[in-house]
Amino acid sequence: MAGYCRCHLPFFMKLFNWVLFFVLSVIWGSSFILMKEGMIALSPYQVAAVRIFCAGIVLLPFSIKALKQLPAGKMPVIVFAGLLGSFFPAFLFCIAETKLDSALAGILNALTPLFTIVVGVLFFQLKAGKQKVIGITVGFAGLLILFVSNGHLELKNFSYTFLILIATLMYGINVNLIGRYMKEVGSFNIAIVAFSFLTLPCLLVLIFTGYFHLPLMDKTVLWSTGASAILGIFGTAIANILFYMLLKRSGALFASMVTYCIPIVAVVWGIYYGEQITAPQIASLFIILFGVYLANANKNPFAVFTKKTKVHDK
Repeated sequence: MAGYCRCHLPFFMKLFNWVLFFVLSVIWGSSFILMKEGMIALSPYQVAAVRIFCAGIVLLPFSIKALKQLPAGKMPVIVFAGLLGSFFPAFLFCIAETKLDSALAGILNALTPLFTIVVGVLFFQLKAGKQKVIGITVGFAGLLILFVSNGHLELKNFSYTFLILIATLMYGINVNLIGRYMKEVGSFNIAIVAFSFLTLPCLLVLIFTGYFHLPLMDKTVLWSTGASAILGIFGTAIANILFYMLLKRSGALFASMVTYCIPIVAVVWGIYYGEQITAPQIASLFIILFGVYLANANKNPFAVFTKKTKVHDK
């Protein structure tokens, strides 16, 4: 029996990695429809604030230990990372979804890895090989097709689309900043401290937007608050913990593949909720994802299944 367990242990470990991968894809892919549900009774500012506030409260018990492990002088960078990588994008996505479908928001979010590379090349001395350039070109070609498609991306809503592009650009800048200045700090500790700090500004947003003057026991308000809280607790706090686990267990290469599943889950939710998903939008999604793959792919296209990247983290 002991031999049987040792023999099958690697299989169950890999299976658990795939379970984590699937759960993360569903959680993050569902974020966009949860924003819509939150805005049934709440303003976009209140939805974003409840989301980040709840994430910070969940992670707050771990903050003391995380603070002790931070190198001296890194707190300003972490605070800036929290604002750039979580706080402002949360508000930008919610404001954008007042005019855009959740599925479309999920498709546009897929541009994050491309913006990460572009920012890295322009400002962080990242080497731009031929394959990266081709991937970026293909990805942004998919975005162009999305702009000229006959879907919901109308000219009058372009400014709201631009908000999501700004948010994904912020994600790209944040990833490069963390990679440059926070190499010696564990990613989990960065998330804990950043979200714990953000609870105060989010609480202020809720106060000044009149959230506590709403009929909080009203069913519709409760539903929207619950959706926003779930978005924060599961879609932000717990998802970050699960991603950290997946990163440690399987390596960065496999964990990064979640990027490809998030917009697909978002589109599925959009279809379920009756959003109009057009063929050009679906085609644009796969072109963007193919561009992301080309820009990030190893020379071995199956490396994600065979290579384990070492992760030095705390």
